[in-house]
Amino acid sequence: MADENIIVKEDGTRTDENGVNIAGSETLSETDRKCPNCGGTMDFDPESGKLHCPYCDYLEVIPQTENAPASAVELDFLSAENKETNCNWGTEKKAVVCKSCGAETIYDALAVSSECPYCGSNQVMEAQGEKTLAPGGVVPFKITNETAGANFKQWIGKKFFCPKLAKESARPEAFTGIYLPYWTFDTSTVSSYKGKYGKDRTVKRKDSNGNTVSETVTDWYHTSGIYREDFDDELVLATNRHNSSIINGLAPFDTADNKAYKPEYVAGFAAERYTLGLKDGWETAKKSIIQKINNGVSGKIMREHNADHVTDLKVKSTFNKITYKYLMLPIWVSSFQYKGKVYQFMVNGQTGKVYGKTPVSVGKVILVVGIIIFALILICACAGLLGGNGSGFISGMPLF
Repeated sequence: MADENIIVKEDGTRTDENGVNIAGSETLSETDRKCPNCGGTMDFDPESGKLHCPYCDYLEVIPQTENAPASAVELDFLSAENKETNCNWGTEKKAVVCKSCGAETIYDALAVSSECPYCGSNQVMEAQGEKTLAPGGVVPFKITNETAGANFKQWIGKKFFCPKLAKESARPEAFTGIYLPYWTFDTSTVSSYKGKYGKDRTVKRKDSNGNTVSETVTDWYHTSGIYREDFDDELVLATNRHNSSIINGLAPFDTADNKAYKPEYVAGFAAERYTLGLKDGWETAKKSIIQKINNGVSGKIMREHNADHVTDLKVKSTFNKITYKYLMLPIWVSSFQYKGKVYQFMVNGQTGKVYGKTPVSVGKVILVVGIIIFALILICACAGLLGGNGSGFISGMPLF
């Protein structure tokens, strides 16, 4: 959360703009991740799920605390304001801000970042130190940067309209691993509804010429009832700095496959600071849930009454047992510049799915349009020859 959103109360307690308390305890000293063989710094290895030394290939199992939860704990949303949230990442962190695109990324205190992973700009500066809400859970990387690069290279190779120079300037080897912040919400809903459903039937009548014609008539009936649905891990991106179409294109993530947060899981990776608060996150989730409820009610009415249409639907919903988690989800990010414009690409760090937007070659578009026009002219010419020669011959040659 940005510094200007920190609120200091009279009693000295500090909250974010949503009233969520920020714990005052200091973060622990830097977690010791030194390789016992060579002394090199170890990072999390997506392939093995262990800590890995890049210098001597030593692997070490991430230690698990006895009786600690294996995955992120569901927290009660309604009492979140009265609970202290955890700012202990288990290691010193620093925030780095890109002056070009505004992205604010969290790194280990000793990490060096000279380039923004989102836009490639080198206009990065360290932000003023401030406690940052630590996640409750992490969905660890499952694929390596090598796999992300290979998937990207295959993906962009299939983009016919992407200029060749753009393909060559894209850097599949330059992917940076980043954890994006997400809120997830669970809730049990009960909805009362009323509306109308329509059933189609076919009737026959005489037209003005005395011919018998068929037409569809819809009979409408009133209905009402109760609809119940439980929602699990309704996902909301907790940052508004990204193109939503690219982020949505990376879905889905298996959020159930998360681990209770430990600093070892983010070792060697950056994490983005959240900008969408908990309460705003719930409002976003609620809009999505309401749309799903409306779709569910429509489906229920159509199934129960064997209806063809639903209209004038009015639904009132209550949300019970609302819980939330703050998760970090893995993505690989790369970008390149083409003709002065930055193009960003992302790879789902869990599934390997690639998404992004590529530049379009005007020359290739003109070429394809020209080929299509030529083909249409040729087809029309052939059709004209066939239409004008009832014997089925073209230039003296039999067609069949």
